[in-house]
Amino acid sequence: MDSNNPQQSSEFSEEIIKQLQQLKDKYAVMGQDLGAYLDGLIYSDYLTYWDYIHLDTLLSLQSPRTAFPDEEIFIMYHQITELYFKLSLHEYNQLAEKENIDVKFLTARIRRINNYFKALTASFEIMIDGMEKEQFLKFRMALLPASGFQSGQYRKIEICSTDFRNLVDKDFRDQFTDSELTDENIEKMYENIYWLKGATELATGKKTLTLLQFEKKYNKEFKELAKDFKHTNLWHLFQKLTPEEQKDEALRNELRFLDVNININWPLMHYKSAVRYLHKTPEDIAATGGTNWQKYLPPRFQKRIFYPELWSAEEHENWGKAWVEENVFLKKGN
Repeated sequence: MDSNNPQQSSEFSEEIIKQLQQLKDKYAVMGQDLGAYLDGLIYSDYLTYWDYIHLDTLLSLQSPRTAFPDEEIFIMYHQITELYFKLSLHEYNQLAEKENIDVKFLTARIRRINNYFKALTASFEIMIDGMEKEQFLKFRMALLPASGFQSGQYRKIEICSTDFRNLVDKDFRDQFTDSELTDENIEKMYENIYWLKGATELATGKKTLTLLQFEKKYNKEFKELAKDFKHTNLWHLFQKLTPEEQKDEALRNELRFLDVNININWPLMHYKSAVRYLHKTPEDIAATGGTNWQKYLPPRFQKRIFYPELWSAEEHENWGKAWVEENVFLKKGN
């Protein structure tokens, strides 16, 4: 074709004509005129990167409560964290909506979630060494009673990951071991959810304002999510596979990695940060909102395990201990 010939250069290839016909058929089904949509393409501006991701809005979402510079680091990191949580929930929702899930699809999606949490865990050094302790201990007082404990997305990730009874406080978990996972039983289990102990006043044992705010905003939503995912959480999806498929080592490893990433690595990075900023001899400083971080964060106290069937009795017994010894206590003097 001669590109200098106006008549020839205005001709469409067979592929373009085919695509136009497909568009016409698509919009005809909806009673729409293809020409109107083509006019829209003609009149619309070219898309830019900054408009597509709403960059200006994103960069304007930091509103410090104090004049301490490091507070902005604190805000941005937590916003980044919530975006990673949203990425994870996007994967859980894909899994819940997918029909006829096979090993390959399930393994790939769990691997994605693991990658999000590995990135988060690796990046948490920002919270451990990326702020001046003196600044943090001052600006944190302007944040009361807000707390990272109030991350609703993190709770949703937990609910989507496992059989709901595994989120019951370990002191009450045996009461529900053989209970059928009905909506009624989920309501009862929720009354003993493990995180309640993490937001009680250190002195009185009463619910903190942090917890009361949290429950008011999320209780109904969490219960409904638990009911919606009782047959689509990761463990249930795994159980729906054939016995032979359940033996797939790559899939089992990804589930174990997820258990470790969410229930050991992530909370213990928070614990390491708390030791860095809130440990004060001879007494500890309470976290924002008065949350009981000393008993709440260490996995060895909670014994929260998503997939207990995939771990040995010895691994249950030593859940999280090696990480604490290696990353917190042995390096405390550094």
